[in-house]
Amino acid sequence: MTTHSADHHSSTEQAPDSSQDLQIRPPSLADGADMWRLARDSGTLDLNTSYAYLLLARDFAASSRLVLQDGEAVGFVLGYLRPTAPGTLFIWQIAVDASQRGKQVAGRMLDALLEDLPQVTQLETTITEDNTASQRLFASFARRHGAEERIEPLITEQHFPDAGHGAELLHTISPLHAGS
Repeated sequence: MTTHSADHHSSTEQAPDSSQDLQIRPPSLADGADMWRLARDSGTLDLNTSYAYLLLARDFAASSRLVLQDGEAVGFVLGYLRPTAPGTLFIWQIAVDASQRGKQVAGRMLDALLEDLPQVTQLETTITEDNTASQRLFASFARRHGAEERIEPLITEQHFPDAGHGAELLHTISPLHAGS
């Protein structure tokens, strides 16, 4: 595990049910393998190649976060600023290790990420209809930030070349203000 450079913001937070500190920081190339393992072990995320997680950890570190407990990766959020709408943060994937579930780790990663991106006024993500955990996470995020959540179709089942993937509904949360 590599350490983060001094120019990256990091925060240490106390987990509600644990005496262990959590560190939330931008990922690095070296963290991509841990992010891939967390996605694989989640059992629910679409698993991409390990190569994708390595590149995303490197190229989208400013808009992503990794959470560590005792130096071990226990969660991540992968996001990017939309090129055609730089005030919009798109959240692509969130994974939290089973040992940290129920401790609001995903929400704290999202809050830490938003705090570090003052230009962001809107958050987008896609969620399938059957993913109630993610629906609750983003609804809670919207309430916490005093924002509205709009939900509309974006990617239909017919868009996917592989059978069996449910439609992805676009969740848009706005307006957002840094530090809110």
